[in-house]
Formats: sequence, structure tokens, C-alpha cells
Amino acid sequence: MFANGQTVIQLIEQLAPKHIAMENDKIGLQLGTLQKVISKALVALDVTDEVVDEAIALGAELIIAHHAIIYRPLAKLDTSTPAGKLYEKLIKNDIAVYIAHTNLDVADGGINDWMADMLGLPAEGRSSLEDVHTDKLYKLVVFVPKSHHEQVLQALWNAGAGDIGGYSQCSFNIEGIGTFLPGNSAQPFIGEQGKLERVQEIRIETIVPSSVHRKVVQAMLKAHPYEEVAYDLYPVDLKGRVFGLGRVGKLPASMKLRELAEKAKEAFEVPALRVVGDLDRDVRKVAVLGGSGSRYVSRAIFAGADVLVTGDIDYHTAHDAAMAGLSIIDPGHNIEKLMKPRVADWLRRELQQRKYATEAISSQVETEPFHFL
Repeated sequence: MFANGQTVIQLIEQLAPKHIAMENDKIGLQLGTLQKVISKALVALDVTDEVVDEAIALGAELIIAHHAIIYRPLAKLDTSTPAGKLYEKLIKNDIAVYIAHTNLDVADGGINDWMADMLGLPAEGRSSLEDVHTDKLYKLVVFVPKSHHEQVLQALWNAGAGDIGGYSQCSFNIEGIGTFLPGNSAQPFIGEQGKLERVQEIRIETIVPSSVHRKVVQAMLKAHPYEEVAYDLYPVDLKGRVFGLGRVGKLPASMKLRELAEKAKEAFEVPALRVVGDLDRDVRKVAVLGGSGSRYVSRAIFAGADVLVTGDIDYHTAHDAAMAGLSIIDPGHNIEKLMKPRVADWLRRELQQRKYATEAISSQVETEPFHFL
């Protein structure tokens, strides 16, 4: 059985939730419909004519890309323009386009973490270069008959409740007496219509992040035996999980800037890269940022990084960084292509786990616009 488009995207949004994207980022469904069966989903960095041709040849009904094809509202759709021809080709071949951009950058286990992994930065001790989203926290309180206490508690935890900092499965539980009087239309799990009932119940309190609060409530209601469940959900001041752009971490040991540049060149599979700074300088604290990083040089300096690995550094920003003592390795914007096999592999595993026959395929088209001579 093939998955439909909505199911495929629900899985992608587990990896890269939309709510953690930067404000006004162009993400989500940009063209076509998800209300159809998907036999093949193609994962690409950019949506170019060549990528669309690849999707057509494969028989893919969906392209999941990192870079948007529509950046601003369209005043008209002129199919004589290059962009218009691209949209026309997609529409005529019934290929939908879905974009995961800064939400995939920011996500735990997303592009910036993949970059850090490839450069050898240990996961422990990593921090974000810039915080962009903090999950609001809610406290969930629910009253459960003693016989179903563990069942409901496990359902809450499995759905994502109970995480506080580095701790999981956090809850507070206290016994008491619950009372209720079933009416004539009620079908009580415990008790009888028209008779006041007193039940040994346990009050469960736990923390729920806003990103999963609907999922947690649904799981709780499904696991709870009562026809009408008594529960409260209210916001708390406790700071939730922070999602950020870029990563900063320390190499296991210092190395020369020249060595790190060579390592980046090999890891990101680029024929050349640009380096700012003394090649024989020792570096250890490294900041990484996929895409264009000129605006984040000051952030890297503030974080105490020795070197920033990012793309699209302009001439004057390079001078400013050098004067401030920050080295830069610029392997180009296109290194974000590393997302193609990783997103495809992740999606393939999730689909197979759910017994779907839908294929997730990594695009083989090279979309680097520059030639290196």
C-alpha cells in the first residue's frame, strides 16, 4: 500500500516541524496537492528543470526540496518565463512541491547537526549559534482510576509528555477520591446511572511541550477508560526546549586551520573552498551554519568560535571577520546537498516501519550553479 501525500508530509514534519522555522520563511506545500497517492517522493536541494525531468523519469508525484521555488506572491503566472515554464511542467505532470527550509536547518538531527557531525564536532556540548524558537510548556493534569494509572501514564510519556531539560518521564502522582453522578444518557465505565459514585483515583501532573500537546491529549483520551475525561491544560512559565540556527562546538583536539579546511573539503565533497585567516593557526572551537552565513559572523565571534564554516561570505564581511580574529571556511551554499540522502534515508525508514510501499529517492542531479576552473 502506498502512502498518501499528507501522510508523507506528516512524517517529514516529525523530522522538521514547521513551527520551528524562522519567521516568514517560505516552507510547506508550494505547488500541487497532497491529496493523492504517492508512489515515489524525490528529495532534492533545489527544484530546477533537470530535477523536474528526473522526477518525471522516475514517476515521482512529490518533490521534497530544501530551497523554495516561490519566494514572493505571484502577480501572474506567465508560462513564457523560465519560472512559469517550470511551474507549468510540474502542474502538467501532477508533481507537488513541498519545502522544508529553516525548519530542517534548525531541527535536532537536521542540516546543521549533520554538518557538525561531518566535521567531527561531538554532539555533547554543542549549542546553537542563534536561538530562533522556544517551545512553550503546558502542565497537563488528569484524573485517572487507579486501575488504569500506569496505562495512561505510559501513553502520556510515549506521546512526548514529561520532558524537563535532560530528564524524561517527569510526573507527579497523588491519590484521592473522585466523585461523579452518571446521568440518564451516560454510559459510565464505573458506577450506575443516577447513583453517586466515589472512586479511588490518581491525579497525574506532567509537562507537555506546545509542539506535541494535541498528540499528547489524544493519546491520553485514547488510553483513558472514562467516557468523559476530567483534565486541565494550562501554560507555565518554565522555559521549554530551545531550537536554534547553526551549531557551535569544540573539536576533540586543536588542529591547524589548513587541516580543518581540507577536512571540510573532503567531507562536503567540494572541488575547492575559500579560507579566511592564517592557515597555520590552531583552531578548536568551531561554528557551522548551512547556507548563507555572512549575517552570522558577529554571532560566531560572540560565541567565541575560532572559525566559522558557512557559505556565501562576501568580500567586506571576510575583512571584518579577519580583523576580529575569526577565521572562515566557505565551502559554498551548495554543500546543503548533504540533506538529500539523509532526508531520503530517514523518510524511507519511517515509511517502511509503517509498511508503506512508497519510495523515498535522493536526487542525483547536481544543482551547483558555479564551475570551478
